[in-house]
Amino acid sequence: MGERDLLSGLIRLHILHHAAQEPIFGLGIIEELGRHGYKVSAGTLYPILHGMEKCGHLASRSELVAGRQRRLYVITERGREMLAQGKARVWELFHELFDDELRAGTKGR
Repeated sequence: MGERDLLSGLIRLHILHHAAQEPIFGLGIIEELGRHGYKVSAGTLYPILHGMEKCGHLASRSELVAGRQRRLYVITERGREMLAQGKARVWELFHELFDDELRAGTKGR
């Protein structure tokens, strides 16, 4: 498994997280992911967005912005369910990965 495979699920969770907060669009989410260290090209992102829409996790609509069409993506109810499941699994994994460090940080307090 390569780094791309490992990060793919995290990118999808990140997309769902932001789409749950407000409508997202390609360049905006590329920039947001970049702020978190993900280097995602349009050629990688758009197939992910289209796949998430096809699976029913996102819905899209076209909007005119500054004279240009922009596709906005919003989370669906199914996407919210997937986000909740993903968050629960990330939380569980986080504790499994960092349990020793968390305990060590609280010893002696």
